Order: sequence, then structure tokens, then C-alpha cells
Amino acid sequence: MIIIMLGAPASGKGTQSVVVAQKLGVPHISTGDIFRWNIANNTPIGTEAKKYIDKGMLVPDELTIQILKDRIEMEDCKDGFVLDGFPRTINQQESLDSMLAECKKSIDMAINLAVTDNEVIRRISGRRMCKCGKAYHIVTYPPKTAGICDLCNGELYTRKDDTVEVANTRLEAYKLQSEPIIAVYREKGILVDIDGHKPQDEVSEDVLNEIEKYSSKQGVV
Repeated sequence: MIIIMLGAPASGKGTQSVVVAQKLGVPHISTGDIFRWNIANNTPIGTEAKKYIDKGMLVPDELTIQILKDRIEMEDCKDGFVLDGFPRTINQQESLDSMLAECKKSIDMAINLAVTDNEVIRRISGRRMCKCGKAYHIVTYPPKTAGICDLCNGELYTRKDDTVEVANTRLEAYKLQSEPIIAVYREKGILVDIDGHKPQDEVSEDVLNEIEKYSSKQGVV
């Protein structure tokens, strides 16, 4: 199966993508991870992408599609994959469909993790990080001692992009660029809406139940 995980910033796309990929035994593909790998390994595409990323610019769609095409043509994707963080624009969505058609593939399901604007802002602005990499949330996953990491006793901090102002900016960009994609997949009849406000385990259960329903209808094992 080929599944696309959609949703606003902090809706839980990455977490649920990993859960689904592990359940289905297929790769979890994040365009961000692909870019980081190519940059770290100094590939030609990575070198080109780095020119934009270092300037704080979006990597052009053509380059993103090419790097994604290279990834899904790998042997481990022959039985499907879960795509996380792409497409983000209508142009990317159209390019993705064309690219998959060339590979004689198509999207089986687009799963939309629905959360309110207030919930997105709460999740983003409540994040706290430690230099050791451990992440917390002041409401849903607080450290044992306020402001101190449980693992290394380091002082927790708020990332520059985890403020209310940045959260609002990211939401505006999402609504402008990404929400139209949801309408496209809904029109195609492959969109499934999942309530993203529930606890993580319950969201995972709902997502997997929808995939099982689809698989049963299609005769997919």
C-alpha cells in the first residue's frame, strides 16, 4: 500500500507515519529525512538542496520530486511506503501523481489527522527541548523537575520555531498551501479523516482500523 499522511503542523503526522509503516512492513519516507541523508552523504542532489536550505529557502518542487522518485524506486519500496511531509502544495500533489503514474503506482489512502488551530498552537508552543535531544511538553509530557531534563539534568529551552508567533505563521502557510490538497484527495475518494485530538495510542488505533477496512475491501493482505 501507498499511504500519504496529511495534517497541520504538530498534528502527529511523523509519529503516526512510523506506526503505520512498522505495521505494514513498508518504509516510512520523510522528504526532510531524505534531504538530510543526501546532504550528509554529499550526493549531487544533496549538494544542490543544501544551497537552498542554507539560505532558509524552500527546495524547488522539481528537485524534491526527483529526490523522492529516486527513493521510491529503491527495492524496499516495491510493496509500498508511507509518505510523511509531502505533498505540501497543489503543484507537488500533481507532480507526485504524475511521478507515481510513470512508475505504474498510485496512492491508496490519504490519511488526514484533523486538529484545531488552538490545539496546534498549544502543542507547538508547549514544546521544550534539551541539548541531549530529549523532547518534552509542558502539559502532556512534562519533565519531573520543571525546566530540567530527566536524562541529563540539562536546562530545557524553547526552539526558535516553537513560539506562538511562529505557530500562527506555520498555520497560515498550511491553510494557504496544504489544505487544498485535502480537498483534492477527498474528491478522489481516498481521504480518511482521523480525530487527532485523542491520545496517541487511540489515534494509532483509529488509523490502523481504517487501513484494515480498506485492505479488507481491496483484498490486500
